[in-house]
Amino acid sequence: MGCCQSSSLKGHPSDGRQYKSFGNSGSNHHHHHQQFSPSASNGGGPGGAGGLWEYSLADLRAATNNFSSEYIVSESGEKAPNVVYKGRLQSQNSRRWIAVKKFTKLAWPDPKQFAEEASGVSKLRHKRLANLIGYCCEGDERLLVAEYMPNDTLAKHLFHWESQTIEWAMRLRVALYIAEALDYCSSQDRSLYHDLNAYRVLFDENGDPRLSCFGLMKNSRDGKSYSTNLAYTPPEYLKNGRVTPESVVFSFGTVLLDLLSGKHIPPSHALDMIRGKNILLLMDSHLEGNFSTEEATVVFQLASQCLQYEPRERPNTKDLVAALAPLQNKADVPSYELMGIPKQEEAPPTPQRPLSQMGDACSRMDLTAIHQILVMTHYKDDEGTNELSFQEWTQLMRDILEARKRGDLTFRDKDFKTAIDCYSEFINVGVMISPTVFARRSLCYLMCDQPDAALRDAMQAQCIYPDWSTAFYLQAVALAKLDMHKDSVDMLNEAATLEEKKQRSGKSS
Repeated sequence: MGCCQSSSLKGHPSDGRQYKSFGNSGSNHHHHHQQFSPSASNGGGPGGAGGLWEYSLADLRAATNNFSSEYIVSESGEKAPNVVYKGRLQSQNSRRWIAVKKFTKLAWPDPKQFAEEASGVSKLRHKRLANLIGYCCEGDERLLVAEYMPNDTLAKHLFHWESQTIEWAMRLRVALYIAEALDYCSSQDRSLYHDLNAYRVLFDENGDPRLSCFGLMKNSRDGKSYSTNLAYTPPEYLKNGRVTPESVVFSFGTVLLDLLSGKHIPPSHALDMIRGKNILLLMDSHLEGNFSTEEATVVFQLASQCLQYEPRERPNTKDLVAALAPLQNKADVPSYELMGIPKQEEAPPTPQRPLSQMGDACSRMDLTAIHQILVMTHYKDDEGTNELSFQEWTQLMRDILEARKRGDLTFRDKDFKTAIDCYSEFINVGVMISPTVFARRSLCYLMCDQPDAALRDAMQAQCIYPDWSTAFYLQAVALAKLDMHKDSVDMLNEAATLEEKKQRSGKSS
């Protein structure tokens, strides 16, 4: 009973997704799809289980108009045949576009390995990444689903632009944001990024650059990833075929050269071109002097360090961020203005329905008010989620209920770190499931400024109790903390809809 069944969820998302739970032990359920349980140590934060949506092939066929060629947004070469489609989930509540990457079975012959790798990548959540949402692994099909970025790739804006090239301040922003994305991945022990290049850098609805999550998936068949021209490949990769964190930094150096020159120039050629000469020989002529030579020199020197032949002589990701952060100018100008792209319509600033006390507290991000409501509600929303036989009331049961009781006392007293430990002890045993415990631990994580873990717990609460508005409200708060404001507003609206539905059914009965 320790983990919820993969079941189509009501409310959010109502698009046929299935919630895949990882990391909880003690499950007796057998799903139609295999369930994989990486150890708690490598997923989901303290005591936690990471979560990943599992889509059916039918969902993704419908979303992409049966994988229509009109929906293709990118294709790669023969060495790594895979295609990325844009798609729209078929649901009245979901207006969201998604990106669907379709692999050949050859790239991922083992479905378990594919699902586990996707699980690892899905635990990363950051505003500098185009985040992974889910996957599909039916028969020979291997598909990943990520957030859709509507404003093309860095390659398109640098090498194939139609109306205007990228101005200098924006190029510096791209360099910093991608360095921040790589540094975040390194901090989460996912420092290997495969085949980093200008096609992996995408622009979201606000024109902000983000790093595609697809490069975080290692190819299981041969471990090789560099499918581009060998002239851009790290020298150690040519020797032993292995990707290391230093190889990723080398590839970042090639992206810096792209940003400086506006062309895809092999690193050795670029370094030879200006060795002992003027950096202006390398610079993109379309910038027409609209840049600082001092700043360009700093970026070129950083690129040269990244492109060192010896991997150990290259900077690490923290060094990249430290070098690029001071160069930022026009920080107050939004990316869409710098890029010259139309501003996306804002999400509605307030939910369309009047909110309950809980909804109002979540929309205001008032964690103290949320805490008071959860303390007052106690466990009344857990009714019907546990049916225990007499035999299950063992010493173990008494122990885990004691852990929950300690968690409740420390939660009431606002000792949120201790409450996390106690609730984790209760959850990890897996004999009882409680949406309220997940909701309370979610708030504890929010209080401790860990919105990633808070979002996972709120999703687990929704998984156990699909119509519980509190689970949606807490997801809305966590999403807002992660700067995913449109998703947050959508989630608030869906929570309010669920509350309204519940009130109507209560009146009618």
